[in-house]
Amino acid sequence: MTRQQFVKYVESTQRPLRRFLTALCCGDSYLADDIAQDTYLKAYLSCEEIRDENKFSAWVFRIAYNSFISHCRSRKPTVDIDEAVAAKSSDKADSSFKYQALYNALDRLSEKERTSILLFYLQGYSIKEIAEIIESSPEAVKQQLSRGRNHLRDLLENI
Repeated sequence: MTRQQFVKYVESTQRPLRRFLTALCCGDSYLADDIAQDTYLKAYLSCEEIRDENKFSAWVFRIAYNSFISHCRSRKPTVDIDEAVAAKSSDKADSSFKYQALYNALDRLSEKERTSILLFYLQGYSIKEIAEIIESSPEAVKQQLSRGRNHLRDLLENI
């Protein structure tokens, strides 16, 4: 894959990948941007490994998902509790809170349920493609989607 081809693929996947990561990170667009940057760096360094360039999007989403999981495993609280409470209680009313209830509900799902829901409904991937991205079986993805929908519905009804 040439550099120009890679740039073309990045441009075609950048918006959907950032949307997916922002939802996966429950609205934290700064974290989503960091993970997206890390994803594309990893993809560029290993772009010779891709066998079928038509599956570039799924390949990049798999890298993004794995980067997100790695981040979650290494995450340590870095904000002082007093700062977090002060930031939460500030009266900055803007559109960033538009989907906060959804992000809060998504945050309470398991990582696999959240990822399956987002890839299926937000990105339009098939069950088979999701299974490849998260390295699972199609039956497991179906179960994660079913459980995720039920959990999400229950969480959103109780708001």
